[in-house]
Formats: sequence, C-alpha cells, structure tokens
Amino acid sequence: MCGIVGAVAQRPIADILIEGLRRLEYRGYDSAGLAVIDPVTQQLRCIKTAGKVQALSDAEHAAPAHGVVGIAHTRWATHGKPEVRNAHPQVSGSSIAIVHNGIIENFQEIKQELCAEGYQFASDTDTEVIAHLIHKIWQRERRDFFGCVRQVVARLSGAYGLAVINSEQPDSIIVARSGSPIVIGVGIGENFIASDPSALGQVTDRFIYLEEDDIAEVTRDKITIYNGTAPVNRETVRLHLDNDEVLKGHYRHYMQKEIFEQPDVVKNTLQGRISKTQILEQSFGVAAKAFLDKAKSVQIVACGTSYHAGMVAKSWIETIAGLPCGVDIASEYRYRKVLVPQDCLFITISQSGETADTLAALRYAKTLGYAGFFTVCNVANSSLVRESDVALMTFAGREIGVASTKAFTTQLAVLAVLAVALAKRRGLSAAQEKDYVKDLNQLPQTIVDTLALDADIKQLSNDFGEKHHALFLGRGVQYPVAKEGALKLKEISYIHAEAYPAGELKHGPLALVDADMPVIAVAPNNELLEKLKSNLQEVSARGGQLYVFAHREAGFQNNAGLSVLNMPHCSKFLEPIIYTIPLQLLAYHVAVLRGTDVDRPRNLATSLTVE
Repeated sequence: MCGIVGAVAQRPIADILIEGLRRLEYRGYDSAGLAVIDPVTQQLRCIKTAGKVQALSDAEHAAPAHGVVGIAHTRWATHGKPEVRNAHPQVSGSSIAIVHNGIIENFQEIKQELCAEGYQFASDTDTEVIAHLIHKIWQRERRDFFGCVRQVVARLSGAYGLAVINSEQPDSIIVARSGSPIVIGVGIGENFIASDPSALGQVTDRFIYLEEDDIAEVTRDKITIYNGTAPVNRETVRLHLDNDEVLKGHYRHYMQKEIFEQPDVVKNTLQGRISKTQILEQSFGVAAKAFLDKAKSVQIVACGTSYHAGMVAKSWIETIAGLPCGVDIASEYRYRKVLVPQDCLFITISQSGETADTLAALRYAKTLGYAGFFTVCNVANSSLVRESDVALMTFAGREIGVASTKAFTTQLAVLAVLAVALAKRRGLSAAQEKDYVKDLNQLPQTIVDTLALDADIKQLSNDFGEKHHALFLGRGVQYPVAKEGALKLKEISYIHAEAYPAGELKHGPLALVDADMPVIAVAPNNELLEKLKSNLQEVSARGGQLYVFAHREAGFQNNAGLSVLNMPHCSKFLEPIIYTIPLQLLAYHVAVLRGTDVDRPRNLATSLTVE
C-alpha cells in the first residue's frame, strides 16, 4: 500500500521515478505524483494525477520535469478522497515537497497549531501537516535541513515512512522510517530511496534497510544515518531481483499466473524442509530448536488471508501436535488485555512482512512475556523477519496480484511442516511423521491435478456473472477455507460474499437463501461429510442453488439445484490447501466475466503499511 521512490543523481531522473512507481503498482493505489528540483533554476516542479501511473507518465511527457533530485509516490487513500489535491507529493511554500506512507495520529493537533500561525491547507491529508511543519522550522532556522527534519520527526506520533526534498538545499533527500519501510538503493555516483527494493531493480542491486526510528540524509556520494542522537551504520545487502517475476507471460492476469505457479512455489517452499521420510527441522535455523522444545502453547496473529492461514494452522497444531493454539486478528490483538500462558510461542504470518497491524502486534507481544517469536513470511529483510527470533520463509516469489493466492498456499505449507515439528515433541511416532511427510511430498502434484479443473470452473463461473451475493460453507478445518473463498470472490469480483460454518445456517444465514443466492460448499470425504450433507439439504429445501467442490467418493450427484465439481484425491491432512485452489479459480473467472480490474481491485492494496 502506497509506494515511495526517490533519486539523487547526475542524470535526469523523471523516467527512473516513474519506472519505480510502475514496479510498485502491485501494491495498490489511487493517485500518483512526483516532484523534482530543476538543476538550472533550482525551482521545485511537482506533477500529480488521479488514477494510474500511466496518467502521471503522460502528464510528465507532455510537460517534462527536468531534475536530478526528486521523489515520487503512489497513494492509497487514508486521509481525504483520491483526488489530485490529496495526491503526493504534498508541498509547503515553494521549496518543500514530501511523500509519506503511514498515518500521523497527532496531525490534527499539529494542524491546529499551524493554522493559528497562518498556514493554509490545500489537502485533507495528514502528510501536508508534515510539509508545513518542516517549512515552518526551516524558515526559522535556515541552516541544517537534516536537523530540521529530525526536529519534525520527533514530534510525530504514528507510523510513517517519508522522504523530503528542499529546493533551497537541492543536493539531498531526507528519509525517515517509523513503522513503515524505507530502503536506500546504493549506486555509483548516485543513490536512491524507495519503500520496496523492487522499485529500484532497474538501477541497483545494493540496498540498505533502515531500521525502526532511523533517519537518513542521502546525497549522490554519501549516506548518513542516525538513530536518535547517534550516527549508525547499516549493512549493505545485495539482492538479485528477478525480472521474470513481474512478467505475465502467456497469462491474462498476474493473479492467474500466480494461481498456476502454486505447484512450483509450494515445491520450492518444502524443498530442504522435508526428506522422503521426515521433517528436516534444522532448516528452520539454529535458533528454532530451543523455542520449539520449550513451547507448551501457540499464539498466532495475522490479518486477512494470512489470518485464514492461521485458522487452518490452529486446527493442525491442536489436532496433530496436541498443543493449545489461539488465533487473533492483528488489528484487534493489541487493544485487549492479553493473558499469556507460560512458554507460549508467538507466531506472526504476513506475505509482505510489513503489515502494520501485524508488526504492531509483534512489538506489543514482546512486552508480554512470550517464550519466542516466529514469523511466516514471503519477503526476506522485511520488518517482521528482522524483528522475529525465527523466520520461516515461504519462497512464493513476488506476488503482484493484490488478491493473495500463492502466498496463502505456501504459508499453509510452512505451517503444516511446523505443526509436524511441534508434534514430534508431543509423541508423534516415526511412522506417523513418515505418513505426513509422504503427503507433503505429494502436495505439488496434487495441486497440478487440481488446476486441471480450470476449464470446468470457468464454465461454472458463468452462473455468477449477474449475482450480487454469495454464501460459502465449510465445516471444521474447511471453514477457514470457505472464508478465504468468500474473501477472494468479494475482493476481485465485488460480489458480496460471506462464509459460515455450515452448521450455523439454521442460526440466521438460512434466511438469506433463495434462487438468487448461490451457495458454495467445500466437501471433502471426512468425518463431517454427513453433517455437511444435512446442512446442504436445508439449502436445497429452500430453493437455493448449490455449488459443491466435493471428493469424488462423497456421493454428490448433479441435478437442477446442485452443481458438483469432483476434486482429486488428497490426504485429509492437506485438504485445506487443495480445496482452496478451486475457490481461487472461481473468483478469478467470475471477476474476468464481470470485467473488473483483477490484479488491482478498487480500494485494496497488497502490502498494508497503515493501521
């Protein structure tokens, strides 16, 4: 969510800034802008547009922005509607421009102070407050701009990643990070800044990750970083960014490509973590064993799709490992009194590793006495990875489609391995471990078999084109799968969808069922199948249209009110992963049928760096 790019160079940078924003489009946004300092006139030039980066590119090409120092931004609205006046950069006077990710919680207090001193506000954003406050202090002191920004940052409460330029000090960008990521791209005779290293893959492969509360001055030939009052050194990391990841190939959308990448990325995620017969626990890292040995319970915290992965993991950890496991939505976790059991392992789950709510929950949890902190994450060097004791990487590759698919299934693959590792400490036999590992080794091929149902699911999707509501049902560990299916459908097709445990139908949702409310059920052949069938009879008796993704031996037959799609056989252990995939495909094909922006659904973002 929101993207920042900046450059301090000897060459024109407008195209670099715009290309950087293009590489961040997958994060979700509603407006874009850039500001550069003209090297001849020393004047600030700012261009902003609503909508896509292409609109910004067109505007810049129509009236080129000449500059060798500048910043750019894609904004996802938090304060103020997605309009040009609320787009970033925000400016103050004729010299100060700022871009900002995050939320400033005390902006109203500062805004009242600035209004009393005569400052006028052109936007509804909290970011403009920062720009005017910097301008105010700079007009008063007019010497050390880096020190000026440091004074302002000290007054801010909330989360921010920000970058500032000043045409009266035209040779640098000042960046600061608190709760929202900022990286510095290291070049030769030029340097860059961004909220994500992927924005800078075209200009450098060397990066410095700012830590919490770092503030840095970046010039062409020097990078100065402070944390508090002391200068600090941060490691330079070399990354090899794979451009193939950002190409759609023969696929129509990134989401479609990412769905079909799941056999490979799940295989990559499991590789090195399992042999033919056992879990390779050393792959978790040397620190993991002590935490796993000590754990007597588990607490999982996550948001959105990752929360659904946590719900599945709860079932696995309690059923396989016999450990109590709690699951919380991260945005709620730190606003209640938490009672921490002795020797409880705290696990966060996040695709990006920068999800603000999850990161805040981790920092809160560190004050509460947990036994250790694990994270399941897709992005190395992200904040969650750096701030956790143990990072279990998912190796999903870059996920560009906003609606998460391969990140979810790789999260589940990691959590399945973790559940077995915990179970080994609770009496799991070598024979039982071998059975679980056999299932995991077969998982990539079973995903391939499931994806072969794509054409049938595409045909099924035609029934949903004119629908406005849908109901998803599952029982037991399939309930979070139903929730994930409902989330996917609503995210990209804009059909209102809800999920319920099938047994809850009679407690309210049944009132919604009619011929215009499709009901989608996941029905593996397990101990809850007969109970699920009884629940579905309640739907049929009220004229509801059922769509059932069922094991081929589950006994469902197609009829006027029931469409059945037979799933390939898989182990009971891994059914949550396999039964997720047809729901991803259904959501995708319905969205295509309805003509929505599949990869960038309205109002959403893939990396949520605000609360």
